[in-house]
Amino acid sequence: MSKTISINAGSSSLKWQLYEMPAEKVIAKGLIERIGLKDSISTVKFDGRAEKQILDIDDHTQAVKILLDDLMRFGIIKSYDEITGVGHRVVAGGEYFKESALVDSEEVIQKVEELALLAPLHNKANAAGIRAFKELLPDITSVVVFDTSFHTTMPEKAYRYPLPTKYYTENKVRKYGAHGTSHQYVAGEAAKLLGKPLEELKLITCHVGNGVSVTAVDKGISVDTSMGFTPLGGVMMGTRTGDLDPAIIPYLMEHTEDFNKPEDISRILNRESGLLGVSGSSSDMRDIHTAMHNGDEKAKLAYDIFIDRLQKYIGQYLAVLNGADAIIFTAGIGENAVNVRSSIINGISWFGCKVDPEKNVFGVVGDISTDDSRVKVLVIPTDEELVIARDVERFKNQ
Repeated sequence: MSKTISINAGSSSLKWQLYEMPAEKVIAKGLIERIGLKDSISTVKFDGRAEKQILDIDDHTQAVKILLDDLMRFGIIKSYDEITGVGHRVVAGGEYFKESALVDSEEVIQKVEELALLAPLHNKANAAGIRAFKELLPDITSVVVFDTSFHTTMPEKAYRYPLPTKYYTENKVRKYGAHGTSHQYVAGEAAKLLGKPLEELKLITCHVGNGVSVTAVDKGISVDTSMGFTPLGGVMMGTRTGDLDPAIIPYLMEHTEDFNKPEDISRILNRESGLLGVSGSSSDMRDIHTAMHNGDEKAKLAYDIFIDRLQKYIGQYLAVLNGADAIIFTAGIGENAVNVRSSIINGISWFGCKVDPEKNVFGVVGDISTDDSRVKVLVIPTDEELVIARDVERFKNQ
């Protein structure tokens, strides 16, 4: 059986998962952290064991070389030839990439880099990962899978901003969304849980991690999503503001020294806001919970705003879909934070969704709603890596 590797490259990290395909069996997975910094960490998990090493990794090419060497060193593969495909997660595909694409030319990688304007925290790192694999394993099937592809089905009324039309036609300013692979995967899994065809369901999928987005899924397709032109739009996140009155920016440019340059504005809104900005202490929901229990009022306010914005977007999408069969929680916070789920749902119970406290526990997977809940509440772990591996398999078989 052939092996396919799914790659999720961040600016200083590289997350990977190796599959035996088409069986979809995970053989090994790992994470390389602190790329470009001293004391980088490479972790490999396989056969129920975890191996960790600390070393200096200068760039993504070196990270990929270490990853491939580790696969050989631990006997996970006997030869590089066993890996026949690689799939790369890319955040922004813009209007150029409507679906996953084969990396069969330098032009594809350059286009990914150009689209970094739409995802400044992600696309350049994604491109670095693609180049690294092309350099070391040039002959395998290489595929780019875009976070934005699932949302290309949105109607124009949902993706257009009420700006003069020329900014759309000339500058491509519109809503693109993100986390598409995650929303697509959990919607499909929800249909299995509910025992109904996806084509008959109205679903609201909530990807709640450090990045957060909510999507309205009608009959299996995305009809609206909270992230916008970039992953900065929508709900409050770990370090991102979410939606903001645009007039705040020129106001702060005029009245503070912090907003002098575009990169300053981008940094503050993308990296210094959200839970971190309001709490003044952390972007991690676990730290926020601890601080709240210790009586930290700023942490409590950060939590309250976070819940409020998610409730508002779920409410919007109940309107967009004219009702829903289920609300789904996924990703780091969505899958693990019991009180976040109950806080959100308890505040919108008028719509017919209720959480059962006995089912809503840490580590739960599946239905956490009461028996009389008209709108089911589900917890489904996301598996973006599997979606990527499936796409690579599709291209291999074409």
